[in-house]
Amino acid sequence: MNIDNLLSRADDQALQQLLGKAGLRLLMLIDPKLTTPEYIRKLIVKLHTRSSLILIPELRDILIDLLRLDEAQQLALVMGLKGKDDPYEALKGLRIRRGTEREHAIADFFELPLPPLPETVDTSSETKIAAQYPLFPHQQLAANNVKQKLLEPPRRVLLHMPTGSGKTRTAMNVICDHLRSFDQTVVVWLAYSEELCEQAAVEFEKAWNCLGNRELSVYRFWGQRSLNLDEVHDGIVVAGLSKLYRIVTQDAYSIGVLGGRSSLVIIDEAHISIAETYRLLIDVLVVHNPTATLLGLTATPGRTWADIQVDKELSDFFARQKVTLQIEGYQNPVDYLVDQEYLARTEYRSLFYESGLELSDKDVRYIRDTLEVPEKILDNLAEDEQRNLRIIVEVESLAQRHRRIILFATTVSHADLIATVLQARGLSAYSITSNTTSLDRARIIEDYKRDSSDTKIICNYGVLTTGFDAPRTSAALIARPTKSLVLYSQMVGRAIRGVKAGGNQTAEIVTVVDLDLPGFSSVAESFKNWEDIWE
Repeated sequence: MNIDNLLSRADDQALQQLLGKAGLRLLMLIDPKLTTPEYIRKLIVKLHTRSSLILIPELRDILIDLLRLDEAQQLALVMGLKGKDDPYEALKGLRIRRGTEREHAIADFFELPLPPLPETVDTSSETKIAAQYPLFPHQQLAANNVKQKLLEPPRRVLLHMPTGSGKTRTAMNVICDHLRSFDQTVVVWLAYSEELCEQAAVEFEKAWNCLGNRELSVYRFWGQRSLNLDEVHDGIVVAGLSKLYRIVTQDAYSIGVLGGRSSLVIIDEAHISIAETYRLLIDVLVVHNPTATLLGLTATPGRTWADIQVDKELSDFFARQKVTLQIEGYQNPVDYLVDQEYLARTEYRSLFYESGLELSDKDVRYIRDTLEVPEKILDNLAEDEQRNLRIIVEVESLAQRHRRIILFATTVSHADLIATVLQARGLSAYSITSNTTSLDRARIIEDYKRDSSDTKIICNYGVLTTGFDAPRTSAALIARPTKSLVLYSQMVGRAIRGVKAGGNQTAEIVTVVDLDLPGFSSVAESFKNWEDIWE
């Protein structure tokens, strides 16, 4: 059974199910010629690949309904479903796992090759490592200042370096120096997401392999990984905040034991340290250990754009001890980083849009407490067709000047919708969200990173703010409203790598500013705020 022949049977309803009702409606508004059945069939294959059409259950079920009765009976027989009264229902209820005989059988039936299986992920909690991890001059100066402040009471300091300036690499040098000064000790690295945890663990292995003086252990402790904390005596524990928080609320003693053995605690994205949820955890790790030192890392000067009281609390938490980049002849370190080509020279533009949405008192409180916009408001924005048309026009304009573009969508469905329309408009655009299979995600990212002169666009929601390395990205459109400077900075950071960091001479950031909601300007501008709080 040829899958293209099967798709040719799809009526308007089936095509709408395969492509998405919102996508068809938006295409009709832009150009009705893009909604002919023949064009939609080609678009579906471009968006999903033929193999994905039979491997993704929701899409496969639609195709099964297109089979004639004798074809459905034949496929049911091939799949080992004998004696079923309704072959269609039996086939739709079938679970097909990757690498199984059933997968090969259905691929053979539809005359399709199977994509390669993804590599298995190593889930071990401990990696043994043995011992030129250089720093740029501005990083070396920052590292030296951090080490000096950690030697003196109150032994806590915030390292504040802008996005793209090498904050993590600088911190790893500090950690390696610290570990070398002990015969045996424990360092604890805390981060709020699994991507940030794995990023830190991999970076430390690279650093210690160059700078270490002994063999020690890297302990991975987040997600589904397990670890006996009593057995940790020497090395670095990279832990998820939520993982340790669950333990401390049930067994504070074991965290206290870990804190007693720890001489340095690092908090990645240090604004989290003042969240009431995690204060108990940090107190148990640090407060009761008189020799413990605390290092906070941040690329942003505070937690929000305008909540000075919260940012003052962050300053007080680190005893107003802050190390930032100090460059002679420059008032703002971002200007230095641009001049030296560590960061791209970036143009920041705002795309203003008035949605007419009204925020309730409850919505305002939610935004204040979480720094995020309520889901129902995001959904309304994502479905706003005039807003979407403005976004599509802007992306098409960026595509005339840039080869690699990332769009940060408003919601998961919004990422899918914009990618669909851009594909229909002739651009190579794909969606990556939490719903994207690991196979498709790997394929899309590999294609995006591949060196070519074609324009590639990734429409993403929620998964590429951290842990994604594609330095040739030179443009980003931020359509995801947020009050969090950290999240905004991470989105900007995907597109502003300079030539010395494998990136570009210039970059372009377009932020959709919904006039009824908070929006931001450039990283350089955000970096200059709140200096008076730390004086």
